Amino acid sequence: MELKAGDIVMLKSGGQPLTVADVKGDDVICLWMGAEGDLFRETLPLAVLEHLEELDDEDEDEDDEDEE
Repeated sequence: MELKAGDIVMLKSGGQPLTVADVKGDDVICLWMGAEGDLFRETLPLAVLEHLEELDDEDEDEDDEDEE
């Protein structure tokens, strides 16, 4: 999976969407807003993340099949 700054990801285990700030090898620096409006920043391993656009593409394919 290729990620770049600005991509939206999510932990494979669930949670809220995270914005990719930077990618350094297998480490991804992510940003997100907390419920109180606080900005959080964390470095996470690439292996624990899913690219949300890839998930959206799969959902659209399923929707297309349902319409047929």
